[in-house]
Amino acid sequence: MRLLSYLSNGQPRFGAAVPGGVVDLSSRIGSKFPDLRTLIAGDGLEAARAAIAGQAPDHALGDLTLRSPIPAPEKLWCIGVNYRDRNAEYKDNSDLPKYPSLFVRNPSSVVGSGQPIEKPKISEQLDYEGELVIVIGKAGRHIPRERAFDHIFGMTLCNEGSVRDWLHHGKFNVTQGKNFDRSGSVGPWIVTSDECDPRGPHDIVTRVNGEVRQSDSTERLMFPFDFLIAYLSTFATLKPGDMIATGTPTGAGARLDPPRWLKVGDVVEVESSRIGTLRNVVAAEA
Repeated sequence: MRLLSYLSNGQPRFGAAVPGGVVDLSSRIGSKFPDLRTLIAGDGLEAARAAIAGQAPDHALGDLTLRSPIPAPEKLWCIGVNYRDRNAEYKDNSDLPKYPSLFVRNPSSVVGSGQPIEKPKISEQLDYEGELVIVIGKAGRHIPRERAFDHIFGMTLCNEGSVRDWLHHGKFNVTQGKNFDRSGSVGPWIVTSDECDPRGPHDIVTRVNGEVRQSDSTERLMFPFDFLIAYLSTFATLKPGDMIATGTPTGAGARLDPPRWLKVGDVVEVESSRIGTLRNVVAAEA
């Protein structure tokens, strides 16, 4: 299934993308599962399947304002420097990392597919980072790698938008540059693991105005999905609806010579063949 969150007449809803549009699940099973995060936590996938069986779409996809599939996850983890060759992009002669780089994003820093991402007033260095995202379906702590895939509900996509000149305001952190309001995006939907096996391999492509800037495969991850789940769950309980953005390939704008920052009007697309396309236009901060 392809499950998504959206606004209809200004009201938050969730549903399933089907051929021809979207079936509204809020009106069918919303009394038991008021949102997608609750559905995941309540093992409601079979109820969702039953609810859409034989149903015509309630909405055209283009008529909806899409939100991040999990609008308010407890945790939105982000992994840095995870594809081979990414470490070399930094040109600091450092050894390959022994552990993943890690930071978090606030829900307010991302929008849904089709919504504008914002170039902040204070910076000219808004950058793109296309990433695959795994969505946790079953809670766990100290999860062994051999059981890690059992905890994945599905996958989605992220443009992990970064304001580069704000990444190093502090001595040890990148939090500021990763959390500008509406600077990134997640979506368009979650494809469930039964239809999109997280074991992969999965491709990831980022385009800016139709030009391919990033292209890679999960076969080249330094820290694969099962490692990340085992590692994160060593110190934090993973909960249903938590999302893990698993790293971006080479080719971000900051690493080009000269750097190529996003400008107002640019169109950024992040695509994976088994998931779909996350698309956003860059707008100026109001």
